[in-house]
Amino acid sequence: MENINWYPGHMKKTRELIQENLKLVDLVIEVIDSRIPVSSRNPIIDSLIENKLRLIVLNKSDLSDRDENRKWGNRFINEGNKVITMNCMLGSNLDKLNKELQNTQNEKNEIRNMTKSLKLMIVGVPNVGKSSLINRMTGKKSTRTGDKPGVTRGKQWLTLKNGMQLLDTPGILWPKFEDPNVGMNLAFCGSIRDEILDTTDLAYELIKLLEVQYPKLLMERFKLDSISDDTLENMDAIALKRGFILPGKKIDYERTGRTLLDEFRSGKIGNITLEKIKDSE
Repeated sequence: MENINWYPGHMKKTRELIQENLKLVDLVIEVIDSRIPVSSRNPIIDSLIENKLRLIVLNKSDLSDRDENRKWGNRFINEGNKVITMNCMLGSNLDKLNKELQNTQNEKNEIRNMTKSLKLMIVGVPNVGKSSLINRMTGKKSTRTGDKPGVTRGKQWLTLKNGMQLLDTPGILWPKFEDPNVGMNLAFCGSIRDEILDTTDLAYELIKLLEVQYPKLLMERFKLDSISDDTLENMDAIALKRGFILPGKKIDYERTGRTLLDEFRSGKIGNITLEKIKDSE
């Protein structure tokens, strides 16, 4: 697949929104996808936030490899960040997040010798779970959520139950993915609209990864007898097992691709982390 270059106008506005409001906040909550902890971190956000206190939420941790969650959490902590693993949709570990925020507020108030509610900014790439997290933090449906990237629009200051103020920002991508694997990983996880990509090609690339990293899960989910060295043969085998056959005994690659992506994104194939920390790191 070709390198993905996708930077709609609202992404530029979001960048400007972050720049304009960063000085108003005490803490930035960066939501990332625990299945792709590198690809779901926008380098533009890094350059904008710089030394601002940051709390990283490893979202969708119920879908990713638990051993890798632990390794990535330790990595981010060693880099000076606060870290919480969560399923933002269900609100798992919300109590830990609230406790961490309260501790941060207490520390800030002690330093400035005054009582003041913490001001937060939440950032992340599209469809990473920011809106779900905000809904859990406010205890109500404060923002629109959907299964497609780019649902949240505009600037929203929200008041949390504990009185803290939270600025929501729309998901932001960056102008060009220098590493084509980054764009691919974001597409696998649904952070780039499926409409701008070929679903069949995308699923083919996902199978290529899974047959190396998680062959057992791939075999178990699709009841395959073995994993072939030929990715197309594996895709054909998945289609045959599911009965995705068109008239003339042709493989329905579109349906096969769509099914594979849906089942990966929903965790039906298993707990999978596409970007791992090497043991030597």
